[in-house]
Amino acid sequence: MTSSAPPRSRREWPAPAGLIALSLVPMIAGASRLTQLTTGAAVTVENARFFDSPVPVIAHIVGSSVFLLLGALQFAPSLRRRRWHRLAGRVLVPAGLVSALSGMWMAVAYDLPANSGFVLMVMRLALGAVMVGGIMLAFAAIRRRDVATHSAWMTRAYAIGLGAGTQVLTLAPWAALVGPPDELANTVLMGLGWAINLAVAEVVIRRRARRPRDRMRATRRTPARADARIS
Repeated sequence: MTSSAPPRSRREWPAPAGLIALSLVPMIAGASRLTQLTTGAAVTVENARFFDSPVPVIAHIVGSSVFLLLGALQFAPSLRRRRWHRLAGRVLVPAGLVSALSGMWMAVAYDLPANSGFVLMVMRLALGAVMVGGIMLAFAAIRRRDVATHSAWMTRAYAIGLGAGTQVLTLAPWAALVGPPDELANTVLMGLGWAINLAVAEVVIRRRARRPRDRMRATRRTPARADARIS
């Protein structure tokens, strides 16, 4: 009888594909912003801060896009077991640092949008600092061959970096049902996007931690069952 279960190589791709799909929204928005900056679009109240100081936003868009795309592919187990994972990581780490540091710079140096306030700026700075710290801890862990700690911190950093994608899912229903969010609603809904991502990241980290223990228990039980059949 042939098994109806899909091959393992197919089962591992829904998660990376979903992450890429979630990343497309901020990547498309970033590409649109780059087009405005490079083609001399009309300067408005909304985009004037980017035209006044374009380098941080360009660095943020490029760094974030590379980090989100390559980071999504790192969730495919078959790629993690290949040399590709290490080579991609050498690009992923600096891209993530550029994304986080430029985002922190923009939070402080740029004029705040109408529906953003001090609390959201502090949240951006705090999460950016955690993202930078997580990437550095992950780098230090892999240098000492601590794969579990490396994987856990990179997962947390990626969850923070992907916040813009999830925030579309938290902001869009509010905008459709209530209208444009005010400062309080915008802060809560954006914070909710990061919170959802970090909660999912912790679930993923704990599942990874359980797998070696489950395999060890299964290995210990198998010889006992074999001995029982022989006797």
